[in-house]
Amino acid sequence: MRNLIVTVLSVLATQASAACSRESLKAITDELLAAQTAGQPTFSSLSDNVAYTENRKSVDIKTGLLSKPMKVDHARSQHDTTQCATFSEFIVTNAAAPYVIATQMRLDNSSSPQVSQIDTIWTSTGDWLFNVTGTYYWATQEKWDLIPANKRDSRAVIQAAGDAYCDLFNDKSVKVPWGTPCARLEGGAYTGRGQPSDSCAVGVPSGVPLVNRQYVIDEAYGTVDIIMDFGGVPGQVGADGLPDSHEFRVEGGKLRYVHTLSHCRGGPCL
Repeated sequence: MRNLIVTVLSVLATQASAACSRESLKAITDELLAAQTAGQPTFSSLSDNVAYTENRKSVDIKTGLLSKPMKVDHARSQHDTTQCATFSEFIVTNAAAPYVIATQMRLDNSSSPQVSQIDTIWTSTGDWLFNVTGTYYWATQEKWDLIPANKRDSRAVIQAAGDAYCDLFNDKSVKVPWGTPCARLEGGAYTGRGQPSDSCAVGVPSGVPLVNRQYVIDEAYGTVDIIMDFGGVPGQVGADGLPDSHEFRVEGGKLRYVHTLSHCRGGPCL
C-alpha cells in the first residue's frame, strides 16, 4: 500500500510539473491572445467554473473584455512555473477603442490543470495618464529578454524589489533597490530617455497604501507583476482605491523597468 501511495503521488507531481512547465503555460497565454483577438471568451484550457474579474470586480466572462475582438499591437507574457500562473500585457492602439491590458491567470490543482482564475486590469481613455501611443512606443523600445541562468535573481529578491517600490508610497523610509538605468512607464508617461543615467527615483505620492497584492513572478525574465488596490483598504479587495497593476523587471537585484496601470472607475483618479 505504501508503495502504491508513493507511486500515485509521484505521478501526480509529474503531471502538475508538466502542466506548469514554461511550455504549457506559454501555450495558455497564446490561447489568451488568440481569444482576445477573436473576441471569443473561451479557450481549451479554460475551466467551466473560472472566476473572472475586471478591475477588481467580478464580471461575466461572456460579456466582458474578452468578448470584444481586438487587434493586439503589442503582446508580452511572463510565466510563473512555481505558482502555475501567468501574466500578459496587451496594447491595443485602435484610436476608436484603445486599451492597455494587464492580465493574470491561475491554474487549479486538478490532475489536468485548467485556468480557474483570471484577473484583468484594463485602462483606456480617461484613465490615469492614459496615452496608448506613448505606451506602445516606449514599451516596444524596451528589452525584456531572457536572463542567463547564472545571473537570475531568486523569486524572493524579485518580489522584494517590487514590494519595496510599492511600500514607498506609504512609508518614505523604505529603501528601494533603484537600478541605473531604470525607466518607468506610467500610463503613457516615461521617465527614461535612453541614457545610462535614466532613473525611476523621480518621486511618488505620500501616504498612499498599495494593498491586497497578488503576484506573478518569472525568474527567467526577472519579472514580477503585482495586481492590487492603489489607495485601498487592506483585506477589502476592490472595495476602495484604484484597480492597479505594477509590473517590474529586476536585473541583479535592482529595478530596471516599471510598468504601471491605474483604472479610474470612470471618474477622477485619486
